[in-house]
Amino acid sequence: MPLLSHRPATADDLPQVVAIPQNAEELFFCYPKGTWPFTLAQLAEAVAAREASTVVELDGRLAAFANFYTSKRGEYCALGNVMVASWARGQGVAHYLIEQMEQIARERFAAREMQLSCFNANSAGLLLYPALGYQVYGVEERRDHLGQRVALLQFRKAL
Repeated sequence: MPLLSHRPATADDLPQVVAIPQNAEELFFCYPKGTWPFTLAQLAEAVAAREASTVVELDGRLAAFANFYTSKRGEYCALGNVMVASWARGQGVAHYLIEQMEQIARERFAAREMQLSCFNANSAGLLLYPALGYQVYGVEERRDHLGQRVALLQFRKAL
C-alpha cells in the first residue's frame, strides 16, 4: 500500500511542482492564468497570492500540490492549483489531497464549505469531485488556452 503524507509547500518544492503539468492543456486545467511553458516565476507568483499551499508525498516523493485561491473565514475556501504528477495518478493521491485540503479549510479557516471549479474537458476531475461528494452549482463560459469556448463547472461541498 502506498504511503501518503502531506505538508505545507516550501520554496524548495517549487521546482518539482512546476514540472507537474506535462503540457499546455494540463497547465490550463490547474492554473488557467498560466502560460506554457510553466515557469517557476509563474508558480511563485500564484503561491504568493494564495493560501495554504500544500504538497502530497507518495512514498517520500512529491506527487501533488494544491492551495486556496480565495477564502472567507467561517464560510468557505476555494480550492485551486490542483496538480497530481503523471506518475502518481490512479493511486489515490488526488483523493488524499482533496481530503487534506478539506481538513485544512475546516481547521485553519473554520470553513463550512469547499468550492472548486473544473473545466469540461478535464474528465479526471469531473469524475473525481462528485465521487468525493461535490455537487455542481454553476457553469460559466470561458476560453481555453487555444481561445476555444469551454465550460467551467463550479462545484461545492458542505464541510
